[in-house]
Amino acid sequence: MPDPRQILDNKYLRVFGTLLKDPNLWHLNRHSAAGAVALGLFVMYLPPLGQMFVAAAGAIKLRVNLPIAVSLVWLSNPLTIPPMFYGAYVLGAWILGEPIRAFEVHFWLDWHNWLGVVGPVMLGSLICASVCALIGYFAVQGLWRLSLIREIELRRARYAAIRTSTPSSSRQI
Repeated sequence: MPDPRQILDNKYLRVFGTLLKDPNLWHLNRHSAAGAVALGLFVMYLPPLGQMFVAAAGAIKLRVNLPIAVSLVWLSNPLTIPPMFYGAYVLGAWILGEPIRAFEVHFWLDWHNWLGVVGPVMLGSLICASVCALIGYFAVQGLWRLSLIREIELRRARYAAIRTSTPSSSRQI
């Protein structure tokens, strides 16, 4: 991850002023990581223009880890966007009861055709974004909790081994 000072000195991010100096944006703890994953996965399903800016603004507003939220947006990239948004379209069309168009490259490459499918795409994207955000949030919370439980168990085992290996010192007079 880039150094926070390097990010604070970026001329494009000076718009945020002192907001970027909030330590919660840079610390890695269960709350900030889970919130950042949820935010990043939600924003990933928004229209591709300005996703990083939206993720950064959301991380600042929600006070979650900024680098995680912004980097997860890149899961939607030129290779993954077509299947993501076509899947969102299929889900939205199915919910709205509209006929589902087959994936035809020439249709989807011409943005004029998108006007007829914008409703199903937006509905499907909202549902997919919400589901991904919830799964991401609870997955991070659960994995973090499992990690802590395992660490506590290892620590207890280590202390138990130390107690049993050291002979009790008894004084004899």
